[in-house]
Amino acid sequence: MASAVSHLSSEYHDLNGDHIDVLEQPPTALEFSRLVHISRPVLIRGMQIPSVQFWDDEYLAATLGETEISVAVTPNGRADAVTQSPDGKLYFVEPHVESMKMSELLSKLSPEAGDPNIYYLQSQNGNVYSSRFFEGVHDPSEFELLRHDIPSEIPWCSEGLGKSPDAVNLWIGSIHSVTSIHTDPYENIYTVVRGSKHFTLLPPTDGWCLKGATVTAALDYPLMHFLERMYPHGTWTRKSPEEPLTLMPSPNVPPIRWSSVADPDLPGNLPPEAHPIQITIDAGETLYLPPGWWHHVRQSDNTIALNWWYDMEMRGMSWVFLSFLRKCWGRSIWER
Repeated sequence: MASAVSHLSSEYHDLNGDHIDVLEQPPTALEFSRLVHISRPVLIRGMQIPSVQFWDDEYLAATLGETEISVAVTPNGRADAVTQSPDGKLYFVEPHVESMKMSELLSKLSPEAGDPNIYYLQSQNGNVYSSRFFEGVHDPSEFELLRHDIPSEIPWCSEGLGKSPDAVNLWIGSIHSVTSIHTDPYENIYTVVRGSKHFTLLPPTDGWCLKGATVTAALDYPLMHFLERMYPHGTWTRKSPEEPLTLMPSPNVPPIRWSSVADPDLPGNLPPEAHPIQITIDAGETLYLPPGWWHHVRQSDNTIALNWWYDMEMRGMSWVFLSFLRKCWGRSIWER
């Protein structure tokens, strides 16, 4: 099996290379459906959303006013990531979540804030519009007052796929927030409103060799050799904003299969068989990221982004192919 998937990975890279196509204007619905068929990332320029172009701190704080929003808090900026506890045990750790006003979040993202913790608006799962919205069901959102600025769907994408999004999300964070490497079962349209996002991408065919990847010293524990393993679940917790965050194991929560490479964007942290692609998405640019692509994300100072998740098509070969690749290295993290 290893030799077969190794050949598949090599063959895919030989045919497709490391480049990413760039469109200087958004595709038509037909053009986008062809991109989905090819299933490779594409950088799209010119996707203008006029209502978000004037989003500055003052506007966001004034528009949301006293509304409480959910913000992830960690001591290291690595939410939903493998972390070592004081006793040396490794956990998949989810962030502590605190409610605060937008003005408070923006203040905490300032370099002058002096707060030792890292704050990241990453509640996702439809924090602006969820699937309920598109089903015509009441869909309350913490960002209800910003909905008039945020399109509920991308016309050429919805028409090309023949469906509405499953979720629309708002992301706001600083240079300290990092998204650990993972995959999603979605057609992802990811637009940067302010700042820049730095993506490290790997095709689904590279999953087999990532088991041999190296966990870097950035996680502050000895080098180990794996990408995915089963980890006990934990959360960052604290009883009050004045207390330090503590990693607390989660009782009665099944182990989580997760990726362990802390910094795949750094030279030498991936095995030589891997074929990473580095790309920066600047303000006003959009990344089309197909389902199954591994991605690790960093960002510049105080970056704001929006993304539209569309469920992938389960019929045909795409889902079967991705499921096959996932089973080559164990039970999918999509099935956790």
